[in-house]
Amino acid sequence: MTFTTRPTLQGTFGMVSSTHWLASASAMAVLEDGGNAFDAAVAAGFVLQVVEPHLNGPAGEVPVILAPAGGPVRVLCGQGPAPRGATVEHYTSLGLDLVPGTGPLAAAVPGAFDAWATLLRDHGTRELADVLGYAIGYAERGHPAVPQVGATVERVRGLFETEWTTSAELYLPGGRSPAPGALLRNPVLAATWRRLLDEARAAGSGREGRIEAARKVWREGFIAEALADFAARPAMDTSGERHAGTLTGDDIASWSAGYEEPVTYDWHGWTVCKAGPWSQGPVLLQQLALLEGLPEDGPAYGTGEYVHTLIEASKLAFADREAWYGDAEGAGTVPLEDLLGAAYTARRRALIGEEASHELRPGSPGGRVPRLAAHAAGAAARAGGPAAGTGEPTVARDGATSGDTCHLDVVDRWGNMVSATPSGGWLQSSPVIPSLGFPLGTRLQMAWLEPGLPNTLTPGRRPRTTLTPSLALRGGEPVLAFGTPGGDQQDQWQAHFLLAVALREPVRGGPDLQGAIDAPNWHHEGFPGSFWPRAMRPGAVTVESRIGEEVIGELRRRGHLVTVGGPWTEGRLCAVARDPETGVLSAAANPRGMQGYAVGR
Repeated sequence: MTFTTRPTLQGTFGMVSSTHWLASASAMAVLEDGGNAFDAAVAAGFVLQVVEPHLNGPAGEVPVILAPAGGPVRVLCGQGPAPRGATVEHYTSLGLDLVPGTGPLAAAVPGAFDAWATLLRDHGTRELADVLGYAIGYAERGHPAVPQVGATVERVRGLFETEWTTSAELYLPGGRSPAPGALLRNPVLAATWRRLLDEARAAGSGREGRIEAARKVWREGFIAEALADFAARPAMDTSGERHAGTLTGDDIASWSAGYEEPVTYDWHGWTVCKAGPWSQGPVLLQQLALLEGLPEDGPAYGTGEYVHTLIEASKLAFADREAWYGDAEGAGTVPLEDLLGAAYTARRRALIGEEASHELRPGSPGGRVPRLAAHAAGAAARAGGPAAGTGEPTVARDGATSGDTCHLDVVDRWGNMVSATPSGGWLQSSPVIPSLGFPLGTRLQMAWLEPGLPNTLTPGRRPRTTLTPSLALRGGEPVLAFGTPGGDQQDQWQAHFLLAVALREPVRGGPDLQGAIDAPNWHHEGFPGSFWPRAMRPGAVTVESRIGEEVIGELRRRGHLVTVGGPWTEGRLCAVARDPETGVLSAAANPRGMQGYAVGR
């Protein structure tokens, strides 16, 4: 019998899992009120912007994978592109060799609001005012602050007090950061949403008409005006200088969220669906392709050899990400067919040896010659010491970046399923816009300032994002939605989770979701991080201490540079599942950080 921190929830009505209990409870309230999974997801997404302001915000971004009951799986892209003025020449003329990790110069076109509104319009059943009401209530009346909100504010206290004074007004009232459990309010944000809803009601008729009117208010009305005005004001960033951004009202007005086909890979009866190579999503698929030998003739689950094999496969997949992934619309076709092809994968699999590799080794799909950014190619020479940039950014005392983001999954009694990873627009990303109550995002920091690369900063092109929700099918039926915060670590933790679900015994006739989430996890840092300052640590692996001395010793014997972390430090996974034959729904959430929660019945 497997002992877990919590039970895997099971029922038949609806299941929600997210990285904050108030978001999960709000989504469940929508389901109880007759809404579907998409209504519930939108409500949870807006609540996360309020209760996890250090992890996401209204001007951030969100990729969504959705499976409507009886319909095809689709990806909804809520990642906005680089503004028209965001050229390599502009940034290098400022003396920069990397896009700053904070400040308006790092702002892409905000994508989260338009994506949530589009999802609600096309697949939901509720009014925007209904699903947004939960977030408005928490912003207006307050919510108990989680410890990391105050901890994040303390790390940037000096910046807020001397430079980003509009942020200090909201998050350092009276000079005090939010104490754990103290009510944290954002009345300006509540007023922003109320004004948007009022203007939408006046301009639109019918549910869809009012949602469309709200989208127009965001993209062309008072919100767009405030975003563009504030982006033009110079602010201190990680370069140590004050820079204005390039985002304009025209940039905001000309972009909207859109649907795409998912990229898929079939693995031992599972069909795993991910966003395209403008995200890092195909990295998970490449890892599965490299691990085709599991479970029949691979090492036993959980052994040192097993962990070593997963780490080495992940290194190869992430090296390919660095050389080949980017926004295909702007960079030409990313060779995904070759990257996931059997012949190419077999050649790459042969590189997995008995010893740990300390090299960044991209492949040559279809005979193409890989090219890395000069900064990435030289990162190994600069490596050493703690890595910065493997997680979603929070500004640390030394200017480095690390941290997390958010995630949510929902499945309802009709079989609708959705997975989303909202992020960006953190309180520590850029100064708060005083008339709106939230800051701009900083996703452009993920693009390179070197011409000719798949992820070169290019106007109109999406910066390659680490945000990567997942959805899996069996027999053509959606059965599992999952994901995690964690920047570059997301598809490492998700690969281990999915394999744990697939290779371990089920519980009570359903998948052992909680056991797979609770299982000791790890991450490696053998590639340039996606966030400023783009560091890497060749050969470095961090494991949870619960993994055991035998596995730790085996990894070290094979040449891995192992850091033993705390027992519950790796991953913040969420998951929901549905058995198409019985209709039984399942859910589980990560216990790490004492914040994620699953609810359902």
